[in-house]
Amino acid sequence: MTQRPTTKEDYIKRINIISEYINNHLDEDIDMMKLAEISCFSLWHFHRITRAYFGEPLGTYITRTRLEKAAKQLRYSNIAINEIAYQVGYNVPSSFSKAFRALYGFSPNDYRNNKDLIIMKQSRLNEKLNLKSPKILELNPKQVIYIKLTGNYGELDFGSAWQKLWQYVKEQKLFTKGMEHIAIYYDDPKITDPNKLRTDICLAIHKKTESKGEIGVKTIEGGRFAVFLYQGTYDKLDMVYDTIYSEWLPESGYKLRNYQCFEKYISNPARVAPEKLKTEIYIAIE
Repeated sequence: MTQRPTTKEDYIKRINIISEYINNHLDEDIDMMKLAEISCFSLWHFHRITRAYFGEPLGTYITRTRLEKAAKQLRYSNIAINEIAYQVGYNVPSSFSKAFRALYGFSPNDYRNNKDLIIMKQSRLNEKLNLKSPKILELNPKQVIYIKLTGNYGELDFGSAWQKLWQYVKEQKLFTKGMEHIAIYYDDPKITDPNKLRTDICLAIHKKTESKGEIGVKTIEGGRFAVFLYQGTYDKLDMVYDTIYSEWLPESGYKLRNYQCFEKYISNPARVAPEKLKTEIYIAIE
């Protein structure tokens, strides 16, 4: 595929549209669907892309932008605190004071009256990741058996789910070479309530079978994917996604396809040290 050198500029242009809209509407309710619409980002990827570029969830970025504007007005103007609250989108001044204190550790009134108080910028975590450049592959559809789980990703019982799937494989005589451990994550944990996060725990199989009880059967869509190989602990996978969306994607010349990402686990956590675990990350592209 011939890569287009304008892809990075296109992504930056869309991010700038979002940023300018936010800056010009801080005194209003800002609708995420509206931002996705005006930026023309797929709803599948909108929150991950914006978080990768802004270095934080979009809702957090909006709140911080509002409070930073308010901090400047508190320090360099005589506008009443209540009026400042209204200008940055807080209809209830007490809510503004609560948010300001939560971010900076002191009240708006304290900041205005105490010139010794300094607001420090928060630095984004920047850590070297063991992430290889992706392979661009055309994949065939994958048939999987799966169990749906709901809840905080870090607290799900992956082991029991895969144990049930393997028991089903044994009962139905489905074992073949090349079976794969896969997880599909549908929600962003920085956006969705942890108790409502949705995950499919999957085994890719090669024999036909039917659903039974909690074990379902479906097909993971084929097509073109960027496949990243990451080695390291699972708790850094969120940083891996940020790196993919903010650094690789704009330079790649590819566009995201409107399909969920999934992960394939190469290593067995019971046998491999956490820092040696290998995970493949599949990003649907066109």
